[in-house]
Amino acid sequence: MRRRRLTSRRSRNRRLLRTLSLASAAVLAAAVVATAAPPASTRWLVFSAAPPGRTVSQLYRIHASGEGLRQITKGSLSSIDPVFSSDGKRIAFARTGVGILTMNLDGTGLRRLTTNGRDSYPTWSPDGKSIAFVRPGTAWNVYVVPSSGGGAAKKLSQAPPAGRPSWTVGGLLLPSGGDLLRIDPTTGHVQKYYGAEIDAVWGLNTTAVAPDGATITYVGARPPDPGDMECGEAPCQRFALYIEDVRKPSKPRLLARDAGPATFSPDGRQVVFVAHGGLVLSSLATGKAKRITTGKAVPTVAAPPAWQPR
Repeated sequence: MRRRRLTSRRSRNRRLLRTLSLASAAVLAAAVVATAAPPASTRWLVFSAAPPGRTVSQLYRIHASGEGLRQITKGSLSSIDPVFSSDGKRIAFARTGVGILTMNLDGTGLRRLTTNGRDSYPTWSPDGKSIAFVRPGTAWNVYVVPSSGGGAAKKLSQAPPAGRPSWTVGGLLLPSGGDLLRIDPTTGHVQKYYGAEIDAVWGLNTTAVAPDGATITYVGARPPDPGDMECGEAPCQRFALYIEDVRKPSKPRLLARDAGPATFSPDGRQVVFVAHGGLVLSSLATGKAKRITTGKAVPTVAAPPAWQPR
């Protein structure tokens, strides 16, 4: 009898252990789901646009699905050039006449990092501790400032004159002299020339780099349309968005006509840009494009949107 009772107790204990194990696995799985990156359609796009009846651009956010449009900056001065921190929680941007600032995704927690009103094109370091940007002087020079604020901006004295920089896991990259360069983020010393073919007149301030560093886009001049006499006796200057593989010698190819500068999706498979008064999501594999309407807010064609990384 005693042996039967012991056997029964052991059986109950084994069942209890199995139940607890299954429950723990379920809790762990739920935690993984809760902390996983959100679907691409629910990530935010942040872009500069003119509010209804205004000419001063402000920042807006909208889901990649086209839902949730909301203005997140206000004031009498333009806010442009947004870029996300690597954790997707903060946004750096340039405010004309003020400098480089950061804020939370809903516009709260505003923090001013620089005081030069012409500072432009911020880009966040992968570890989130620093922000690089360009400042005009005798040339457009590269600077780095702590993202937490309270620290002076440091000029990278060895860096060549630069356009819009990109800070990826592969390094601090910048367009200069029609090429793409990788520089030392502490000194500006050039570490690599990629041999890219970037429009040296129009493309330097519009260059974007894919997350893996393999592909770039930029805005450059394109041939005029046949019979285009809109500007009088000669055709108007026309522009297009170009894409180029920088891993090997290759010619840039036209990606979209009459479009503004682009930003790559976090997985590098799509780009978002402004064209014909709205945001456009374009698949790099298929060329299929999706237009996102932005209500009465008119997106700024000269400024690239930002895509939340996670």
